Amino acid sequence: MSIITNDEDIKRGVDHLSDSCPHMRMIGETCGPPPLRWREPGFSGLVSTITAQQLSVSSANAIRDKLHARLDPLTPEALLAATEEELRACGLSGPKIRTLRALSEAIVTGALPFDTLHELPVDEAKAAMVAVHGIGPWTAEVYMMFCLGIQDIFAPADLALQEAAKLAMGLDKRPSAKQLDEIAVRWAPWRAVAARLLWAYYGHVKRRQGVIST
Repeated sequence: MSIITNDEDIKRGVDHLSDSCPHMRMIGETCGPPPLRWREPGFSGLVSTITAQQLSVSSANAIRDKLHARLDPLTPEALLAATEEELRACGLSGPKIRTLRALSEAIVTGALPFDTLHELPVDEAKAAMVAVHGIGPWTAEVYMMFCLGIQDIFAPADLALQEAAKLAMGLDKRPSAKQLDEIAVRWAPWRAVAARLLWAYYGHVKRRQGVIST
């Protein structure tokens, strides 16, 4: 896999996309290079990705901090050893506890080759992750994009990406995940940078509309 590690990699991706796609060029000219948005890699990074789903940033950060305080260090073994009461006290819901336990079990048993995911082809790494109960494509894609730095991966089911594609491309309606996945093929091998550009454009439009604050 090709890896994004710094802002210069992002710039190279933006330059490539701007040369090959007028919609990406428009977004780049409107928003500038998107941020790297690097997140903590490893088990802790994936736990944070899972716990943050459908939560505000502040709520997700509070859960993360409580987990790290209670389970120090935060490892698969420590999470498996924790009681349900301890995990709920950190703010985790029942479904997320079950997902984190399934993830921890898969790592401990070797069913998920977690430490070598970055060495696998993108599709194989993603398939290995979604084979874990409770981990869906979006979780795997976002982890691989921001924690592993994978260059050519996309998250077509993300509603913000779908809405941004609709706005940037002048589509009549928001594309489905399947449709956006097909559209994103044109942005290879820099699909992760295309996603960053679309997220930036979504934020730009919504701030201009007053939907989200600056």
